Amino acid sequence: MEQKLKIAGQFDIEGTVSGIAPVGNGLINDTYSVTTAETNTPDYILQRINHHIFKDVELLQRNIQRVTDHIRAKLEASGESDIDRKALKLVPAKDGKLYHFDGENYWRMTVMIPRSVTHETMTPALAEQTGMAFGNFQSQLSDLPEGALGETIPNFHNIEFRVEGFKESIARDSAGRLKDVQKLVEEILERAEVMCKAQQLYRAGRLPKRVTHCDTKVNNLLFDEQGKPLCVIDLDTTMPGFVLSDFGDFIRTGANTGAEDDPDLDNVSVNMDIFRAFSKGYIRSAGSFLTPTERELLPFGAKMLTYMQTVRFLTDYLDGDTYYKIKFPEHNLQRSYAQFKLLQSIEAHEQEMSDYIASL
Repeated sequence: MEQKLKIAGQFDIEGTVSGIAPVGNGLINDTYSVTTAETNTPDYILQRINHHIFKDVELLQRNIQRVTDHIRAKLEASGESDIDRKALKLVPAKDGKLYHFDGENYWRMTVMIPRSVTHETMTPALAEQTGMAFGNFQSQLSDLPEGALGETIPNFHNIEFRVEGFKESIARDSAGRLKDVQKLVEEILERAEVMCKAQQLYRAGRLPKRVTHCDTKVNNLLFDEQGKPLCVIDLDTTMPGFVLSDFGDFIRTGANTGAEDDPDLDNVSVNMDIFRAFSKGYIRSAGSFLTPTERELLPFGAKMLTYMQTVRFLTDYLDGDTYYKIKFPEHNLQRSYAQFKLLQSIEAHEQEMSDYIASL
């Protein structure tokens, strides 16, 4: 507590800190709520930034500032009166920087958004609201030029980079596991060329890069007391990318009838009710800026992101589990099979998905 109090004191906050407590179960950053004693002062969120993953903290914080400033300007221009609940607000350190370095760790602070809730489970009604929120987030940022933001994790959603890394892992076979997964490896490699379509279209000038969130899970969205979306949060991976990646990442996580590491593959498939609901909300708020190519490729985005995660899990398994935390020796392999089963389900429903998108 004493150390956190000292850290909180490095930021330009209002009021007197009366309490600091850990919140959430994030896998990347450590997060704390900071309460103030006075009734007329805000509370805050303090985070220790994982600088092993986000190596350029200056770039990371500058990205977030540009994104939140842009959204706030859009809200002001539209006459929005509740801006502080609908956009994050960074609190600068007392030296003017957007972070504080204590000699070992990097810290940042934001104003806590009051009377907000998050969700972990998914329903069609919630999926539609989530689609509207992430579509609106992209729409608000669609006029930011491509060079306005940097890559906080280089090549994060670059499928060509992921496939190349996968091939290098196959060649190394450093953990001696390749012989046991040869059939799955072949299935993945057979799909590699078509899965790189987005990068190919980008180089051909047919698919734009825009500002994307790159982690479109429902728990990265705050809702008000009536269940309406307030604000997209967790902006660490907000950077240039393809809108179909954001769309696809939600379908991969939110429309999976099973768990990401489900041991029973019969549980795993794509929930088309969730897909339709999310698509309906997303197109309603993002449709005004999407090009015909982007709209057409949305179902492909679901396929690409699920393929990418299969590749990443299996790469880590072949490398001897050096990246993802595992609970048992075959965990990454179990994850790989579960993601591959979801990929097969999406492939089986791809035409149905495309027809529905075209009908909106």
